[in-house]
Amino acid sequence: MVKQMFYLAKWFFGAKFFNQKKPLQSVIFISDKCNLACKHCNVYNYENPNIKTYEQIREELIYCYEQGSRFIDFEGGEPFIWEDGEKRIDDLIDLAKSIGFYSCTITTNAQRPFINSRADSIWVSLDGVGEYHERIRGKGTFANLEKNISTCNHKALSVNMAINTLNYESVAKTIEYAKNSPYIKSISLNFHTPFKGTEYLALDMEKRQEIIDMIISYKKKGYPIMNSVAGLKKMKKLDFTPQCWVTNFIFSDGTKTTQCIGKEQGVCDKCGFCMAGEMNAVFNFHPSTIFAGLKLRL
Repeated sequence: MVKQMFYLAKWFFGAKFFNQKKPLQSVIFISDKCNLACKHCNVYNYENPNIKTYEQIREELIYCYEQGSRFIDFEGGEPFIWEDGEKRIDDLIDLAKSIGFYSCTITTNAQRPFINSRADSIWVSLDGVGEYHERIRGKGTFANLEKNISTCNHKALSVNMAINTLNYESVAKTIEYAKNSPYIKSISLNFHTPFKGTEYLALDMEKRQEIIDMIISYKKKGYPIMNSVAGLKKMKKLDFTPQCWVTNFIFSDGTKTTQCIGKEQGVCDKCGFCMAGEMNAVFNFHPSTIFAGLKLRL
């Protein structure tokens, strides 16, 4: 832990005071094969999916580590259906740890069992309670999610909600659901970013601001919301300088980017990824945001 804290302090001061823009976390899309076709997603590929081999992912992990990254998030498609011979997603967790990554996360739709996963943390995509979730992900998906999180036996399982025009009325109920569930540690709230083909799902800024105020009120009441108050406030107007280079991405076709594809698509002014606000708050020394980040990753 001491070694990790020293590295984080060194990274932060290098970034803050010496403009050293090295990634701290990486997102590797191990496949675009998925068992769902969610309305807000532009990643899945049914006809000819890209599925990386174990060795390809090893090379990508080494690349990210050498760039400076120490936290890894495996995404898809659906990571829990990835396979290469006898290799499964937990073998990638072991591989990342052997390389030196401090923490490994899997983001899943929880449609298949993932009992005793070796990931340090699991992020389950939960887009509302009951019918609201199923408006986006399909009939039966909420029941599957509930069943699989109840049997996964993971102590660091959190949920992530992407708020959009189909589910925004369920935000309060979803926060309360996360608090009352014995299987969920916390909830992270984001807003739909209008990537090409999904523009209709993005809320207008007035509605977003209204929902953020509500989320902040729940946060202040002690609900287990991962977002910090400082980070949420920054997402109300998006009038800050983003530090999106903190995360680098490697997509399922092997394409490497130094930040989210939002810049490429010209939608940064409508960004819904609340991590953007969190990182800006960190760089402006908001203690609650720094603490939340450490709690999440360490």
